[in-house]
Amino acid sequence: MVPGVTSTLLPDAAHPTPVVKRSPLAITEVRWAIAATALFLLGFAVKLAGAPPWTWWALLLACYAAGGWEPALSGLKALRERTLDVDLLMIVAAIGAASIGQVVDGGLLIVIFATSGALEAVLTQRTADSVRGLLDLAPQRACLLTDDGEREVDAATLRIGDEILVRPGERIGADGEVTDGHSDADEASITGEPLPAPKRPGNEVFAGSLNGTGALRVRVTRDPQDSVIARIVAMVEEASATKAKTQLFIEKIEQRYSVAMVAVTVALFAVPLLFGAALEPTLLRAMTFMIVASPCALVLATMPPLLAAIANAGKRGVLVKSAVAMEQLGTVDAVALDKTGTLTEGTPHVVTGQDEVLSLAAAAEQYSEHPIGRAIVAAARERGLPIPSAADFQATPGVGVTARVSGQVVVVRRHDSSDNTAVEVVVDDRRAGVIELADRVRPSSEAAVGELAVLTGRSPVLLTGDNQAAAQRVAANVGITDVRAGLLPQDKVRAVQEMNHKVLFVGDGVNDAPALATAHAGIALGRKGSDLTVDTADAVVIGDDLTVVPAVVALARRARRVVIANLAIAGAFIVVLSIWDLVGTLPLPLGVAGHEGSTVLVALNGMRLLSGRWWKR
Repeated sequence: MVPGVTSTLLPDAAHPTPVVKRSPLAITEVRWAIAATALFLLGFAVKLAGAPPWTWWALLLACYAAGGWEPALSGLKALRERTLDVDLLMIVAAIGAASIGQVVDGGLLIVIFATSGALEAVLTQRTADSVRGLLDLAPQRACLLTDDGEREVDAATLRIGDEILVRPGERIGADGEVTDGHSDADEASITGEPLPAPKRPGNEVFAGSLNGTGALRVRVTRDPQDSVIARIVAMVEEASATKAKTQLFIEKIEQRYSVAMVAVTVALFAVPLLFGAALEPTLLRAMTFMIVASPCALVLATMPPLLAAIANAGKRGVLVKSAVAMEQLGTVDAVALDKTGTLTEGTPHVVTGQDEVLSLAAAAEQYSEHPIGRAIVAAARERGLPIPSAADFQATPGVGVTARVSGQVVVVRRHDSSDNTAVEVVVDDRRAGVIELADRVRPSSEAAVGELAVLTGRSPVLLTGDNQAAAQRVAANVGITDVRAGLLPQDKVRAVQEMNHKVLFVGDGVNDAPALATAHAGIALGRKGSDLTVDTADAVVIGDDLTVVPAVVALARRARRVVIANLAIAGAFIVVLSIWDLVGTLPLPLGVAGHEGSTVLVALNGMRLLSGRWWKR
């Protein structure tokens, strides 16, 4: 054992200072979006109340300014780079609507774009905060062992070959190998393994994992910037940056459409004037074309169905973070699932053990803080077994516990088992029996796996950091045949990439965050999930029922079908009205009515997804 070690904790190392997340109200885009929305609602209410036109015009124009100045400035900067931003086009369309008296319609367009930008800014900030929080899992300080004794140093300055001392309850400061001492380490944040792993000389340990009740001497084997936890951070940042480029389908064609629309509008105004046409009718025709060809209906064809689906899912415990995320969920064609905490509950439960043996083990374990000890005591209470008092309790890190129960010396210690976690109970040097424990499969897991297989046309894949035997047992219980076990975070990322499909990844731990960020779409279980996992995922399940996962995928597919139908409707109106204006004489009121009618039609069609009948489980 490591000599001369006390249980004194290093405050900075064991309990890193948490990152304080900024309030959404601290984000500029959010404040302007709130102001624009409030001004729009107030102006619309004043208009409905029959107030003088100048009052609600003033309020709505203030809405234009609050919600439109940032996209307008961004659009003008894009113009300098010879790029036509659709945000600028929306501002022009909104101003054009106001110029012919349709100030309310333009205000609604401003609010939609301001709100969308605010949501994107909030999600970006939350992910950045969570990445910084993940960095704090690894302690900032470490106890370096030198020829002169101990010295507290910055963990980032450690080098390969250094030896550090990790006291009970501290977080391990670097990836390394145990050279002396016995303990348990909670590595759930790295490997996903639900139980603390025994650590003794020769075992590997990871930076950021939590040491148990023993002291460890560790030789550093990786530079801090190359540690597993540092690589998780790097993978999440890289994958999130790539995924941030994802856009709604309508946004993918916005550039060409915007250029074409502006070009035609300018041509309709300039060309007739060159041939001597009168200014007023020429301007009216160009303005009419800009109104009927503006993509307002196309935008509303996409957003209301997706937002309605988001609201529908939210009422049922699934928080989908954006319209893009909902669209992504609707296109997945393969699923990969984490095991611990996702398909299973993430805590050990007793699966076999005689009552007499369990009663003695619970008596010895009743003072233990170890998850195995707590599970044994809970099982004895569930069975209604007596739990005698115990004396002379002693815990040996990485081994087990010893106590005197009813005059007998009871030892509960780790026992090798090929299938489950097991402990051996010894009474006065005589083996009394073995208790096996396992992580319990969620009741909803089998149904969820089956429904996902039907939706995607292929069975989900199980990706876990746990051992092969435990993974195979859970897979057999839920109907999964493709099992990949013993995976570190980077291995899960590689497995998702190698599937060569639009993969939905479902997980809950820090070690799942890179795969969630890499996958086409990611869903996190939020009840026990880490901040980084929840913020990285596209959707979060609040609860323990996994059947909501296939339900939200099915809802997203229905929303996508409605979007396609809406795009067809909106496109048909735009084509018909534009051709009418180009080859004939389209009266401006009729053009506005047709444009607004198509906008209302697609909006109402999309809002149908608010109905509970679209949510099927």
